[in-house]
Amino acid sequence: MNASRIALVTGANQGLGRALAEGLAARMDPDDLVLLTGRSHQRVSDAAREVAQLPGTRSHVQGQVLDVTDTDDIARLAEELRARHGGVDIVLSNAVARLLPEESQAERADEFIDVSNTATHAILRSFGPVLRPGGRLIVVASSLGTLGHLDPRLHHLFDGASLDQVEYAVESWRSAIHNRTAEEAGWPRWLNVPSKVAQVAAVRAVAAERRERDLADGTLIASVCPGMVDTATSRPWFSDFSQAQSPSEAARAVLDLVFTEHVDPALYGELVRFGKALPWHDGTPPEEQDRLLRP
Repeated sequence: MNASRIALVTGANQGLGRALAEGLAARMDPDDLVLLTGRSHQRVSDAAREVAQLPGTRSHVQGQVLDVTDTDDIARLAEELRARHGGVDIVLSNAVARLLPEESQAERADEFIDVSNTATHAILRSFGPVLRPGGRLIVVASSLGTLGHLDPRLHHLFDGASLDQVEYAVESWRSAIHNRTAEEAGWPRWLNVPSKVAQVAAVRAVAAERRERDLADGTLIASVCPGMVDTATSRPWFSDFSQAQSPSEAARAVLDLVFTEHVDPALYGELVRFGKALPWHDGTPPEEQDRLLRP
């Protein structure tokens, strides 16, 4: 990677995003810059100041207000970093909308999709072109993002799809939710499942177009599953956290992937969990997923 590297983390105020920002700031060099982003100016400023003051911090840390639901805002920041620094070296897309089991998934669908999927598409479109050679563009997803978690009737929407086609599929899913036809079309009730599949499919789409060039210059584009993490977002959904990681523990494997010296072609464009690619076509049968939803 280039000297004076620029790293950006979305959803970095708390939880895993905060841990990723802390880990970047500890592993990068004194001339490097970590941009810790979020929607609230106060929370972003406070988090950046706290990370900067940690004993292990080595790089510069700066708060950057970024509304990931605003695609124009994402595009503006990418262009600003290109103009000011010649591009960006590390992008960790981690934003997620918190959803509680007792809330109506249909009523929260727009916000959830905007934060998790529309934002992912915009980050890939805007930051892919300004990613410097040897850079890393990583989308935090989950093991739910493999195709086998969806009804087979939906597989053709994401398997081998372009980014435009993934985006169209997501908007079709959104419309089906609003029209109350989603379940009969095969979409799971749990928003997190199609959302994660779409995130991984979007990464695969962009990576397929760039693969040869990126592997030649050591650039990595991938999605990652950090494993179960004990955060305020995940805790309401699961009763057993005995095997869950802290955010700092979960961030370690993601950062190891970011800072690996040589890009493994087997991981490029894939969903990576603890250093290994998860098979795209695997997944829990859709009828089993409702067990994950608390009554």
